Amino acid sequence: MMAPHAGLERRVLAALDATPPRIPVVIGGCGSGRTTLLHALNDRMGREQCQYVDVERAASTPERFQQALAAASPFSINGQSAAAPQEAAGSARAAFDRTLGLITRARARHDAPATFLFDEALELRTFESFPGLRHVLREMLHAMAESANRFVLTSRYVARAHRLLRDGHPRFEVIHLPALGAAEVTAMLPPMGVTSADDRDYLGRTIQVLADGRAAYVRAISEATSSMSGGGGDPISALTALLTGEGALASWCAHRYELRLHKARGYGALKAILEILAEDEPLTLTEVAHRLHRTPGSTKDYLSWLEDVDLVVSRQKRYSFADPLMRLWVRLHCRPVPPSVDEVAREVQAYAVSRLPHAEPAHAMAAAGTADRKDWGIIEID
Repeated sequence: MMAPHAGLERRVLAALDATPPRIPVVIGGCGSGRTTLLHALNDRMGREQCQYVDVERAASTPERFQQALAAASPFSINGQSAAAPQEAAGSARAAFDRTLGLITRARARHDAPATFLFDEALELRTFESFPGLRHVLREMLHAMAESANRFVLTSRYVARAHRLLRDGHPRFEVIHLPALGAAEVTAMLPPMGVTSADDRDYLGRTIQVLADGRAAYVRAISEATSSMSGGGGDPISALTALLTGEGALASWCAHRYELRLHKARGYGALKAILEILAEDEPLTLTEVAHRLHRTPGSTKDYLSWLEDVDLVVSRQKRYSFADPLMRLWVRLHCRPVPPSVDEVAREVQAYAVSRLPHAEPAHAMAAAGTADRKDWGIIEID
């Protein structure tokens, strides 16, 4: 399967090769392909020229982060290996200063600039609860902007990244990971057992719409479709299986749902608002407040916190889910009793009907009558 967003890799490399180098900040929702992009860059540039850092996994205390970053570093500082054992830092502030020193002064082989790939860079905010570290992110960005080294940052939190970089240094270049187009999805498809280019294009368009163009969803639905009936399954049945019980997308959505809510304030009320929007969207502030049984003022705060972690979006003062598949998951799984297979199938069918163009079911029905074509249509529920 082809890697998503191949064109963006070239854009990031062009930014790094500019004079002076720009600092790409790649932002996009869960499953949009940020980590895949960084690993591709790491492979292309070589492990001796760049260092990939999973900030979300490594950020614990400033002291442990600095030690882990140095121990994994292929670079040198003042002619000595950055991975060489050092005395323990005396405080959280001292450890963070060492981190800044490493990323700004490190050199690659032949005294070339070092390149750091920081995945989920905004998670460095974890350190702001330690003494003397109230403005970690701004200090980090300032140090990067003043350094001769090269950096690529990513974040799943679009709103937070924009707010942080609103008055940032001109070296920073925000790059949005767009939704995959139908042609890109078709190119990513594994062998599906289809016999014509038209059928493959149609299948790609269908998966693109069902997945909302999100790379992780595209990959999951494509692989599930390919594995059904020797490659002859249909994507709507595949999506039903993926959202049932312990299906891969059910688990994926559950993890991302909790991850984002735990990064926001007002956990219980936020869950209630998401359940309200899962039942009906878009809704105005007044409509949400009425159904939540809270004042418009407090409800506006809750909605702003959901926007801050990109779970909901506001268009023309009406609120809705940022991710339609997450909305479908909330409808199915945020309830006292797990849904039955039939309930999942009905909800997925309704979701597909609402998103697929009206001509698509007709195409599927016509294809069903031909011996050498597969039925990509909507599944029947008794």
